[in-house]
Amino acid sequence: MTEQSIGDYLATHEFFSGLDDRSKKFLADCAVVREVGAGEVLFRQAESADKFYLLRNGEVSVQVPALMGPALEIQKLRENQILGWSWLIPPYRWNFQALALEDVVVLEFDGSIILARCEKDPEFGYQVLKLFAALMSERLDAARQKMMDQWDPPGFA
Repeated sequence: MTEQSIGDYLATHEFFSGLDDRSKKFLADCAVVREVGAGEVLFRQAESADKFYLLRNGEVSVQVPALMGPALEIQKLRENQILGWSWLIPPYRWNFQALALEDVVVLEFDGSIILARCEKDPEFGYQVLKLFAALMSERLDAARQKMMDQWDPPGFA
């Protein structure tokens, strides 16, 4: 995917539809194509967060790691979905981990550069924050629902 085709792709992507063309071009300039192999972890909970991802193809599991045993899968994300919001909110640490379930191709966005632009340009920053606030709400709701589904104490109806 060339830089131009990244721009074309973002111009028509629903997640970015509320942004003006200048903002979409800026985001395209902050993105690179990255291939991730099956079984590879994109990021781990509590590690420093300075990126976000847009899945072009493949499947990624968003998880909460367990102290012992397997991680709890919160969501599976597929083509055209956004992954990662921790780069935007202090203390800039991942709240979940992400595991490629198969070979995937993502657009990897440099959150540090985007965050610096958000600080310099409050209008742009507010637009970005609105986009990612909806994503945060969705992801946290999925986590809450999954944990409630898994929580089954004796005597609880």
